[in-house]
Amino acid sequence: MTGRLGTGAPVRLGIVGAGFVADFYLRALGSIRGHDVTVVAARSAESGAAFAERFGIPVVVSTVAELVERDDVDIVIVALPQDQHVAVVTAAAAAGKGIICTKPLGRNSAEAAECLRLVREAGVWHAYAETEVFAPGLVKAKELVDAGAVGRVTSVRARESHGHPHKHARDVSRSGGGPLRALGCHCVAIGRWFIGYDTAPKEVFAWGARLSRDDVETEDTAVALIRFEDDRMAQVEVSWGHIAGLDVRNEIHGTAGWIGTDETGETGIRAFAGKPADYVVEKAGAATGWITPVPDEPWVYGYHGELTHFVECYRAGVEPRQTFVDGYIDNAIIDAAYRSMESGTWVPIDMSAV
Repeated sequence: MTGRLGTGAPVRLGIVGAGFVADFYLRALGSIRGHDVTVVAARSAESGAAFAERFGIPVVVSTVAELVERDDVDIVIVALPQDQHVAVVTAAAAAGKGIICTKPLGRNSAEAAECLRLVREAGVWHAYAETEVFAPGLVKAKELVDAGAVGRVTSVRARESHGHPHKHARDVSRSGGGPLRALGCHCVAIGRWFIGYDTAPKEVFAWGARLSRDDVETEDTAVALIRFEDDRMAQVEVSWGHIAGLDVRNEIHGTAGWIGTDETGETGIRAFAGKPADYVVEKAGAATGWITPVPDEPWVYGYHGELTHFVECYRAGVEPRQTFVDGYIDNAIIDAAYRSMESGTWVPIDMSAV
């Protein structure tokens, strides 16, 4: 254990990346106590300087090596695409830093397993930043489930779709797949959480196809069924063909009830924009006509919840409720789903690295 883990002192954060995900992290951290963001690492001096100025970060460096060598960093936040995760985790773990890594943990379960091995061997604190299991709507749904309000959960349906994937996500060599990897990791995590971590996922049956896009080599639409060892089921639905914009919905079915969540479709705000709106929502399908803005995206999507939890856990010296183990398992399930897409059969999930 390294840094100021468990001392109760403010956590000193160094963030690697100054792009899309880093922006969400810093917007959330602005409302969270018990930390200081001391440094940002960005390959572009211009973007790093602009990012630091926007969020009041005192130091900008150009490499991961510079950041992890600093004495004023307790935790390294990895806010980069998944093809860079192993390299950053390698450097941070070797330097004895705690690590928070964005989703998915790697381009496949082998890379996720390597990240897990690195933090275990180094003995460093680690957290997997899967936002959906910290989203307020889903946290409340889990409270209802834990209170017995819907009886025993029998199945979970999780959907995430949009029509505007990032450039790196469309490059299979960088992403490790299509929306099943990039978006499905959220849905898999939701399914595991509501079915219960004490029940292991056993096998997957999946279908995927390229139905509407000509700028990807992967699927742009996929459905996966995850069967757990007691025959309960989680259904994953993902797409990069949802031109209307970001669609995040979930259903939890139980023996005595049902819960539905809708993070982006029922936000409490409905407007008709006769002229283009400045900003509506992440990956919005349109900025005119009938629009449904999300009031505080970092809050609604779970960034506030996860980072508050991670900061509190590090200060208390305890393990967070999402670690690299979860990142590995989620990736292993998705790997099995891709194998199923090729074979057309149910495929067992290999979680041997746990």
